Amino acid sequence: MQRCPAPDDECLVPPGPYDGAEAEAPWFLPAGPEEEGPLPRAPAAGLVEAGPWRAAEAELAGELAELGFDAGRLAERLRMAGPGAVQRLALEEAASLSWWTGDRIAADRLALWTSYRIGAAEADGAGLIRTAWAARRLMAPAGRALQAALADVLGGEGRGDPFLAGEVEAALQPVAGLSAATRGCALFHLWQSLDERPEHLRGLEAAVLGAREAGQGTLPFLPLSLTGFGGLTAAGPPERRLAGWIQGAQRAVLAALMRLERLADWRAKAEAGTADLSGRTPARLIAALAAQPMLGAAQAEAETGASRAAVQRNLDLLEARGLAREVTGQGRFRVWAAKV
Repeated sequence: MQRCPAPDDECLVPPGPYDGAEAEAPWFLPAGPEEEGPLPRAPAAGLVEAGPWRAAEAELAGELAELGFDAGRLAERLRMAGPGAVQRLALEEAASLSWWTGDRIAADRLALWTSYRIGAAEADGAGLIRTAWAARRLMAPAGRALQAALADVLGGEGRGDPFLAGEVEAALQPVAGLSAATRGCALFHLWQSLDERPEHLRGLEAAVLGAREAGQGTLPFLPLSLTGFGGLTAAGPPERRLAGWIQGAQRAVLAALMRLERLADWRAKAEAGTADLSGRTPARLIAALAAQPMLGAAQAEAETGASRAAVQRNLDLLEARGLAREVTGQGRFRVWAAKV
């Protein structure tokens, strides 16, 4: 056994496995008064700095003005088309967002869930439910305060985290005086950075909240993903993020305007093509097809107030006249779409 050179010298040999050691408190005992528990969560305030976002908005003033002009055109077109147009646009935007989040929910599956409540038992049923939630939130009436919108996302009055909504609203105070598009972009990136939200929900929630905030005063929501995800994937300093956000929203707004124009042409053609039919069911079916990218028989029955047989007969008639198409190709749980 190795010995120390002298009694007064320190022994540099490390202790062996059977040497005595200072007793340590067992891990399962409660912490003593000198030990602190988990550190309090850092406040969200201060995560959004006003200076860089103000500078980004000033640099991109022309692009923001162009986006605001086109968003105003879209708002006017939606107002003239009626509430069904907002519903249709929200469903299309939610389906597009699902491809960005990886859920990849097609419009016909969303229609099957809306009409028949089927599809959630499949392997990707949770993604279908998330996409339907996004559509409902996007088509909700505009004008709600930010904290109320945040509480809606968190559930109830924010019961998932009763303090998070207030903290996020406080964090966005530095950009409160900026344009709606800038606020929406800042909220989107802030929400994506929150560890308090589950990772599989964070992106979709951020997109819905950002779109809702960016549409305040003009639109129920600002379309972001109808032509791609550039506005949702831009990274770097605020100027680069805002530039990508504006570019993605601009393209989506123009795509929405073109879709609404084609839909208006289809509706005029459908009304002229069914002028010889009696009863209110054909006209109500045309309105329902204009409001839904995909329409199931059960939902058509509810929206028209007609019997299942009358709905089925008129849908077959619209299909025969080249005004609608059946998209599933199956005998049961069939879904129709306007032949735009």
